[in-house]
Amino acid sequence: MGHGASDRSPLIPVITGIGIVSPFGVGKEAFFLGLKEGRSAVGLVTSFDASLFKSRVAGEVKNFQPENYLKPEDLKRVPRIVPLGLAASREALKDAGIDSENLSLEEQRKISVLMGTGAGGIDFAEAQYAHFFNRDLNKATPYAISSSFVGMLSSELSIYLGLRGPSHVISTGCTSSSDAIGYAARLIRHGEAQIVLTGGIEACITPGIMAGFDRMKVTSTAFNETPERASRPFNRDRDGFVLGEGAWVFVMESETSAQKRGARIYGTVSGYASTCDAYHRVMVEPSGEEAARAMELALEDARLSTEEIDYINLHGTSTKMNDAMETNVIKKVFGGRARMISTSATKSMIGHPQGACGAAGVAASLWAFREQKIPPTVNYENPDPECDLNYTPNHAVPKPVRNAVVNCLAFG
Repeated sequence: MGHGASDRSPLIPVITGIGIVSPFGVGKEAFFLGLKEGRSAVGLVTSFDASLFKSRVAGEVKNFQPENYLKPEDLKRVPRIVPLGLAASREALKDAGIDSENLSLEEQRKISVLMGTGAGGIDFAEAQYAHFFNRDLNKATPYAISSSFVGMLSSELSIYLGLRGPSHVISTGCTSSSDAIGYAARLIRHGEAQIVLTGGIEACITPGIMAGFDRMKVTSTAFNETPERASRPFNRDRDGFVLGEGAWVFVMESETSAQKRGARIYGTVSGYASTCDAYHRVMVEPSGEEAARAMELALEDARLSTEEIDYINLHGTSTKMNDAMETNVIKKVFGGRARMISTSATKSMIGHPQGACGAAGVAASLWAFREQKIPPTVNYENPDPECDLNYTPNHAVPKPVRNAVVNCLAFG
């Protein structure tokens, strides 16, 4: 990512609108304030009884009022990601100077939707399938199928916002939103889309998901009494990730389009790349060879050298293997500069919003551009000798930021 406009091409993808609903609250400024203050938004799970689980903490979006975005009859037939996504999408469009309530047919056709999500409507599916499994079919909604599958997310957003451009969902686990943003940038770059509403939306804090991760032994269990300390990437005593949720949505268009509309440019999506370990369903390949190659290819695509990177937003899940591997990957890619580059893990503050985490990292990087500060890694108390980069401990730090890398890793 880059700060401001570019002189490379009139079709360079730029971000002109930001909309966020996060564990810090509703609105991008609530998210940005949380980064500035270096607060943890992780707490005990409140949306259901989590007492049966070994891990009982999460980064929930609390005090969110879905009825402010959808009618009561609509709320009965859609999963939580839809009102979350609508709230963030409307903010992003408004922020970009696009009046989504009064678009002409021609304008509607110019705006595409390309979103990332990992779990999709899993909360809706769990609730509805419980009726099937309990043989209480009369309680099941006719929308049990259409509102549960991952692909419904972009469709619902397109319907409610009246957007008639191509409408798609990318679901690649924790890299879903990174891939969605990367593909959106390519659509803009190749002239295949004029404006794209893109990002990541996740609402995966459910009994079924928590039970599954509990069985995998990958979530934090040691901090149920002090949940705000549970997500602690790169610490010696880290013991697993913390689930999170939220919506991070952006309006992306070409630089030419933005200038013609007089839109503010938050940053440039300069390059993107994705690789695959082809190694294991849930474990990362220990050498990090493909993760390193993805970063190198992204830099090549952006035509940036390692010397030009000022900040890396880390995947930083707070798991033993992932944090150590990611640290080594950055050393491979950046060599002697690795320890000098400012890095940080947004998940330390909001937990891990799974398929939306890359979009959260993009938002944190845009804040770094705006404020010329590095967002912190909070709960950094007990350094791990194997993790020895500059993780920006506990407090945001002023620093010139021109270019940033947003790193994402996923199952498989």
